[in-house]
Amino acid sequence: MSAPQAVQELTADACWSLMRSTTVGRLAVWLDDHPDIFPLNFVVDQGTVVFRTGEGTKVAGISGTPVALEADGLDEATGEAWSVVVRGRAHSITEQHDVMDTADLPLHPWQGGRKDRFVRITPDVISGRRFAVADPSVWRTGLDHRSAATD
Repeated sequence: MSAPQAVQELTADACWSLMRSTTVGRLAVWLDDHPDIFPLNFVVDQGTVVFRTGEGTKVAGISGTPVALEADGLDEATGEAWSVVVRGRAHSITEQHDVMDTADLPLHPWQGGRKDRFVRITPDVISGRRFAVADPSVWRTGLDHRSAATD
């Protein structure tokens, strides 16, 4: 097996730049007695992350507890992947002038339906890493080459 590839820890500026390059992430929240995770569309806005949603489980999960939003990507040309995590507090945007400013952001949820609630995550911490994607052959084992007769 070849030597493991180095992982590059990213600066906050590099993390924000990568977050601005995508619109899809996963929001992790605490619900009752367990964690849950939701895919969503988001946009970076002045050092925060904003998404829109409808009433429901996500909104219930953001009230008063820390959240995390993770986004990642792959640069096929270089063979490098990246992952960024924003940890902080989320709050519904309710002030009329804030709602008006937020309504102009390019937030385009993939799923239809009523999504009239805007939520802003104010980060306490942003962290990320970049690394070369391992060749799939690195993970092959003797079991990968079993014949159909042994299945």
